[in-house]
Amino acid sequence: MASTASSLSFLVFLLATTGLNGGSIASAQTAAEIPPAITTPDKVETRIGTLDFKDGMPSKETIAKVYDNLDFTHAFEAFVNTLQGVSIHALHKGFLSIGVKDNEVLVFSELMDAKSLYLTANADTVYYMGMLDLTKGPMVLEVPPKALGAIDDYWFRWVVDIGLPGPDRGQGGKYLILPPGYDGPLPDGFNIARARTSLVIWFARSFLENNDPKPVAESIRKFTKVYPYEAGGVGTPIADFLSGKAKLGKVTPPSPTVFHEGTGKVMNTIPPNDFSFYEMLNEVVQQEPAGSLDPELMGPVAAIGIIKGKPFAPDARMKKILAEALALANATSRTLFMAPRDPALYYYPGSGWQNMLFEVGYEFETPIPLVTPEGVKPFPPTGYRTLDARTDFFYGVTGITPAMAMRLPGIGSTYLWTMVDANKEPFDGGKTYKVTLPKDIPQANFWSFTLYDNMSRSMLDTPQRYPRAGSQSFPSPAAEAAADGTTTVYFGPTQPANVKRGNWIQTMPGKGFIPCLRLYSPLEPFFTKSWRPSEVEVVK
Repeated sequence: MASTASSLSFLVFLLATTGLNGGSIASAQTAAEIPPAITTPDKVETRIGTLDFKDGMPSKETIAKVYDNLDFTHAFEAFVNTLQGVSIHALHKGFLSIGVKDNEVLVFSELMDAKSLYLTANADTVYYMGMLDLTKGPMVLEVPPKALGAIDDYWFRWVVDIGLPGPDRGQGGKYLILPPGYDGPLPDGFNIARARTSLVIWFARSFLENNDPKPVAESIRKFTKVYPYEAGGVGTPIADFLSGKAKLGKVTPPSPTVFHEGTGKVMNTIPPNDFSFYEMLNEVVQQEPAGSLDPELMGPVAAIGIIKGKPFAPDARMKKILAEALALANATSRTLFMAPRDPALYYYPGSGWQNMLFEVGYEFETPIPLVTPEGVKPFPPTGYRTLDARTDFFYGVTGITPAMAMRLPGIGSTYLWTMVDANKEPFDGGKTYKVTLPKDIPQANFWSFTLYDNMSRSMLDTPQRYPRAGSQSFPSPAAEAAADGTTTVYFGPTQPANVKRGNWIQTMPGKGFIPCLRLYSPLEPFFTKSWRPSEVEVVK
């Protein structure tokens, strides 16, 4: 009986709470309001117009607006966050346009001049570079003594330094570059690095000898070699074969490396700012392994129809959105480069001189470590990528390596550039400016100024051909210091009266320009900021 009574009581309770007998609990539940914080108003005012959501449901017009905007956003992100891959592809196309094939070497025996469109190159060192094709297996790159360079992958990520900042420490050495997924035998006697892409770019510079590039170019051609790695060949001890650790391969001299002369050649290596940007991005995606780029970065790329193994065929609506997104993305990237708003990216407080790598590092995440008498003091990871700084950097610069902004005296190179004069005004090619370097310029090798064209971010093309001034006397006379030890360099359309040729770089009326100061093997006063260049001042 007790059990039956309990069941009847539970049934009465259940009827009451479910509202079958008109109970008050049901009335309370139906009267409960949805919290305002989780509601969407019937009309939402946004920067893309008014959006309609009747009872939370988007109208047909709203659905179209939202998806157009979403596609626009993905296309914008695909530009600003993968520009570096298209930049490498543009370099690759530039090499091929003058006949330099993969696994061949381009050498600028008499330096690079302003005829080539090449992001922020210099006219002070002998450049040599090329692409390594890893699709058939590992490749060997032998570098000459006194090189200064790096290997980057096809998404412009640092792989390894070569030469002075690398493991060979400027003595010359052999580098074995492994393709993605390689699990074969590894030899002795090589500096080994693994790439995440099937093609990689390597670039190096060597300093002039007694202000002469000829012996340097001869050394480069003598010692630089590019050839496939022969598994079980050189670098594999016989003992490894006898112990069953490795097979024996052929030991044959590699085929002669093919060299091409670059000085005076005209080539375009700048990524485009029109619809062909997305077509080139698609070529990179199709070329490289599916996992070569982080999935989060590849997400917007895939969202606009660029997917490995599938055709890129946007319809008329999507082409219009892509074109609009590219125009704004390019404008944003150019603004980030020409006028960065983060004060931390400027090297001196209140100055126009900037170099973001000291603050964000070569991976755009953690500042460059401090180097002190007590040792290296790394900064803790920030845990986030400084996306604007990355876009800023790759819009204007070719190559990335820790050696571009090391706080280590006497090694590598460092750069400062400015987009504005002392009055924070952009540079006018029709005016004359001056910049003064205090005495004891902190460099162990040499220093130089180079002027770049605002539009192309390449060397400013003037009748001078080499838009540079510095401590070297080739390819133009060396700059001369004043009696007090300071050195003043002038930028202007004509050589100022009483100014030596070596202290003047020509500009072009109607063209803006960017001055860049380079210190090769910078010294401690630069890093402590006890030495500081003046701002660039208007003379007339």
